[in-house]
Amino acid sequence: MSARRPASAAPGPWIVLHLDGEAVRTPAGTSVAAALIAHGRWDFRRDAVTGQPRGPFCGMGVCMECEVTVDGTPGRRACLERVRPGMRIDTGRTAPDREDS
Repeated sequence: MSARRPASAAPGPWIVLHLDGEAVRTPAGTSVAAALIAHGRWDFRRDAVTGQPRGPFCGMGVCMECEVTVDGTPGRRACLERVRPGMRIDTGRTAPDREDS
């Protein structure tokens, strides 16, 4: 017996958003956190005190570890925010391959 995905779970249309200045495609309706993870990004921000990378922990808006800047508004929880066409997401990284020490 094979498992089938319900018709409602079929992927919807793709949109383009901007992740740290780079245009990326992601399925419409997904969370910002899911879009970041799908693009290989687990470090959503840096701790203000230690500078250590921080990323999603609870996935339901309680822990605040997934906060990013969305369209210029800081402190948006990526796990609760839904992607929109043209959205600008800033994690504080200016380039996808930048290594911070």
